[in-house]
Amino acid sequence: MGRKSWRTNGAGLAFAATIAVASASLPAQAAEEVDVELVLAVDISRSMALGEQIVQRNGYVEALGSKEVVAAIESGLLGRIAVTYIEWGEAGSERVVLDWHIIEDEASAKAFADKLAAEPLHEVSRTSISEALVFAVERIDSNAYEGLRRVIDVSGDGPNDHGRPVVQARALATGRGITINGLPIVLADGSRRWSVVDDLQDYYSQCVIGGTGAFEIAIRDRDDFAAAIRRKLVLEIVGVEPEQAPLVMPAAAPLASDGRDLCTVGERVTARR
Repeated sequence: MGRKSWRTNGAGLAFAATIAVASASLPAQAAEEVDVELVLAVDISRSMALGEQIVQRNGYVEALGSKEVVAAIESGLLGRIAVTYIEWGEAGSERVVLDWHIIEDEASAKAFADKLAAEPLHEVSRTSISEALVFAVERIDSNAYEGLRRVIDVSGDGPNDHGRPVVQARALATGRGITINGLPIVLADGSRRWSVVDDLQDYYSQCVIGGTGAFEIAIRDRDDFAAAIRRKLVLEIVGVEPEQAPLVMPAAAPLASDGRDLCTVGERVTARR
């Protein structure tokens, strides 16, 4: 009985080895081509009040299912994009809310938007734009798609104050041909404001965004969320940058109002607490 089992196992191992050799000689499966690989990286740090989170999430849901975004997708060379939605706060808190989906028509856009709407909201501490960018790069590098363009769309209401320096993460992404666009949330309606920079839009422009055609669109009113997100998605999908978008990243470190490096202002303030 034992001898028969041994022979069977031996034959099985030989067969498995043959299959392994044959498989190794086969070409790797080609990645699926899309117009854009798009990571939506959304801030859920504690500075984002629950009301802001709700408005932010609803803005993405409405924009992703809008006719303008669907038309932009269908107008592409291939007529489809790959998109994933992640949330982030402190370093290590990055979370995939919706993994990679293909959106190519109204039905697939609505399906993605509906799934997003059904996901619960979360809240974490601190603000690590840098680790969110690194996480997004890893998501792009490990997916099964090959985009004509690769874009990280990062939204947030404060500067980087945790994890590695944001300019290091930006360099990692842009060095791999990935464009980073920003959606700085600069509300002035009496809601909680924990930002330690004089102008968050300037911080995003100088320290966060980068790559070919990079741009940012600031949200300064709660009612602007959906429209701003919709406009930003359309521009990212069709590959058209708005007027006055920077062509290159600044060569020298930008300065804050105190004359020190603007891109490390969040870390300095946190260190003093």
